[in-house]
Amino acid sequence: MRRSLLLLTAATTALVLTALLVPLTLLTRTHAADRATAEATARAQWVAHAIGPALATSTERETAEQTVESVNGRDLPATSLVLADDTAIGEHHRVPVTDAIRLARTGRAFTYEPEAGGRQILVPVQGAKDGTAVVQVTVTEKQLYAGTLAPWLAMAGIGVGLVLLGLLLADRLGARLVGATRRLARTADRLAAGDLTARATPEGPPELRLVAGELNRLAARIDELLTAERENAADLAHRLRTPVAALRLDAETLRDAEEADRIAADVTALERSVDDVIRKARRPLRETPRADLAAVARERAAFWLPLAEDQNRTAETRTPPATTRVLVPVPEDELAAALDTLIGNVLDHTPQGTPFTITVRRTAEDRAELTVADEGPGFPDGTAPDRGTSGAGSTGLGLDIARRTAEEADGAFETASTPQGARVTLTFPLTQS
Repeated sequence: MRRSLLLLTAATTALVLTALLVPLTLLTRTHAADRATAEATARAQWVAHAIGPALATSTERETAEQTVESVNGRDLPATSLVLADDTAIGEHHRVPVTDAIRLARTGRAFTYEPEAGGRQILVPVQGAKDGTAVVQVTVTEKQLYAGTLAPWLAMAGIGVGLVLLGLLLADRLGARLVGATRRLARTADRLAAGDLTARATPEGPPELRLVAGELNRLAARIDELLTAERENAADLAHRLRTPVAALRLDAETLRDAEEADRIAADVTALERSVDDVIRKARRPLRETPRADLAAVARERAAFWLPLAEDQNRTAETRTPPATTRVLVPVPEDELAAALDTLIGNVLDHTPQGTPFTITVRRTAEDRAELTVADEGPGFPDGTAPDRGTSGAGSTGLGLDIARRTAEEADGAFETASTPQGARVTLTFPLTQS
């Protein structure tokens, strides 16, 4: 935009200056020619007036020659006197008798432009004893337009200066427009990143000020809608606490202690899920979650280890040392839930005794990678089931939870079924510590 504005200004200014300076240049040229012609005419008339009495007598020819020679000089128009007998005195001693000279001998003074260029001024000398003599002043092309170079250079300098001034003003205007547009774009980027407190400053031309105002209205409206949505989610989760409490009381009244403990554990997990929903709904939108992927992997592996040992499984965990943090932009509880889902799938859908491995590593692309691999039969049909689909009687939502956890953090989700077993890989971008 800024470059386009500069090009447009340069082209417009150049066209306007061309339209103004070309006629002015031609006018300067014409004025210089008219001035040189006027000076030459005055010179010719003065010579004719001065030598008129001298030519009245044949004894004053020498005086006429001196007068003509006095007006000739370097860089001056050539002045000659053509006598009635066709002899010439002055700069050109051999002047051909042309039709113009014959016309001047009739008593007419005039100026004309010969084919060779320049101008000639012819003035008849009245009163000559032997007939009419003619004073001829020849102005060359160089003498005719002498003195025009300096004005032309001055006008060219003025034109260049005006173009540069126009470019400077256009650059300042372009910088203002581009700056206002970029600041507006940065505000939109902040809103897109979840910073609903970002507001645009109305500046620049009216159109940009209008866009900034509408963007601020949109941000305020989004904030209102999100706040209402989160409050509704929190209220709904809060209402679930009453029936959950009733379930806990019903579980405590069961006579079978083992069954009561099992149901109570399920109710506790449900309460924890409801609390998580409330906490997430009330979490500030701009809060940047961050968790140590390696630490979560070690902690969840240790949690599931007793059950794995009960099923005669070998569970191996490969992570960087505890002193090396692998920070990813995912809340710790969501990361733990995704990993629990993957480990639970291995324990539920592979034969007992099937070993599995949990691996956390940094990739060459400066990303973090979490892999859960087992040595079981792999996925049915060689691919992971879609959301809501399962070949083992479950809901089929476990892998979808892991997928959303990775993709919402601008990561990736990948599954593979190989002769060695099934492998699920979650990739996350790294964050600064």
